[in-house]
Amino acid sequence: MAGVWPVAEIRAAEDRVRAGLPEGSLMARAARAIAVQARAMLGFGYGARVLLLVGSGDNGADALYAGAQLARRGIAVQAVAADPARVDGAALAALRRAGGRLIPLERAGDADLIVDGLLGIGASGPLRGALVPLVRHASDSPAPVLAIDLPSGVDPDTGAVAGPAVRADVTVCMGALKPGLLVGAGRLHAGRLLVVDLGLHAELAGLTELAQPMIRRLDEDEIAAALLEPGPDDDKYTRGVVGVAAGSQAYPGAAQLCVGSARLGGVGAVRYAGHAAHEVVRRWPEVLVTETVAEAGRVQAWVVGPGLGSTSDAVKSLRGVLGSDVPAVVDADGLNLLVERRQLLSDRGAATVLTPHDREFERLFGPVGTDRIAAARRAAAESGAVVLLKGYATVVAEPDGHCYLNPTGTAALATAGSGDVLAGLTGSLLAAGIQPGLAAATAAYLHGAAGARAAQDGPVVASDLLPALRAELAALTT
Repeated sequence: MAGVWPVAEIRAAEDRVRAGLPEGSLMARAARAIAVQARAMLGFGYGARVLLLVGSGDNGADALYAGAQLARRGIAVQAVAADPARVDGAALAALRRAGGRLIPLERAGDADLIVDGLLGIGASGPLRGALVPLVRHASDSPAPVLAIDLPSGVDPDTGAVAGPAVRADVTVCMGALKPGLLVGAGRLHAGRLLVVDLGLHAELAGLTELAQPMIRRLDEDEIAAALLEPGPDDDKYTRGVVGVAAGSQAYPGAAQLCVGSARLGGVGAVRYAGHAAHEVVRRWPEVLVTETVAEAGRVQAWVVGPGLGSTSDAVKSLRGVLGSDVPAVVDADGLNLLVERRQLLSDRGAATVLTPHDREFERLFGPVGTDRIAAARRAAAESGAVVLLKGYATVVAEPDGHCYLNPTGTAALATAGSGDVLAGLTGSLLAAGIQPGLAAATAAYLHGAAGARAAQDGPVVASDLLPALRAELAALTT
């Protein structure tokens, strides 16, 4: 697990750590890490060409000190400053002593690597003035880009990009992960993330006084630990039973996809309730089928909504599921039906997971805006449900404000039926006994990883996700 921390908390932690260290210690650590990563990206040393884009703050100084280390190894280092009069004097002197040069942008030659040290976490809003041509130069260059802390032009808390912004191949993140590197456009601009330990984590934990940070990014080991393996004394009922109220005569495929993934989340049985029973049992003969939620019998969790339609029977299914005393996942048509039936959520005593994409979210909770974490938190607090806000960077928010940011996924998942697979898997993990927020985050992780696996073989359709999901689960649990 990696904690993800807002800028205000990172700054406070930095101040406390800096106060107990010799002056310049944090900057020296940062510069060393940048230089090491720069050499790794170059793949060779003597004769390589590096261009530093330098701002007036700590990131600019970090870039100059790192450039000095590179220059001492025979690398040709040039620096271009957004404002030469405001460059850190000591850092620039170190670069010049090592043989590096400060030049105007128009004299910058070809580079084998560009280092973005323009702006740090204190910046917000669109880039202006002399910053813009420097960012455009990085964008137009074929050279790979290494960003210090975060790509310039990306909001560190939200990931919003309001104008020109650096698109990095690698971002060396100082001290702790920032939300803007993991959500919104920021995730696309950040490239591969490397976190440099500056000794902040103990201070961050002390500032929040929490056992777990409010925002977390799950890793593969945590996902594997969350998955429940059957024991020698288990039977199909002790492992959990998930109910699926999905599909219709018009949309039987949604039922097949949702049930198909529900089978894989660790439960012992799946009960299907709906009007696509014939198609479901033909595809998945192990599934128990009925026509209505009331007839389905006891389950440990429900999934309702994919392909359900908007008929009176669909409303009955939604009412039946949300009137139960077990956790429920509401997706697709179920979310649309909730817009006029919010009281069904208010009356629930059991946990609920809502899985909207942006348009469904807007119908229920208003605009998502540029801060996806804040939007998901607002919706979770308002509804009392776990909200899984789908997207290239999925956010899972719990009603108390805790969030999970999903690190997996691919744009190839933007295909019909993909959400049906995610909903079925989430319900299955709930029924298997995983707590709601973690179940939703685990499902998002596995769904994204399965999508990336399926995409290796070409264009992805939703039915491709089922064998890929099975393979992903096998890789995590064996």
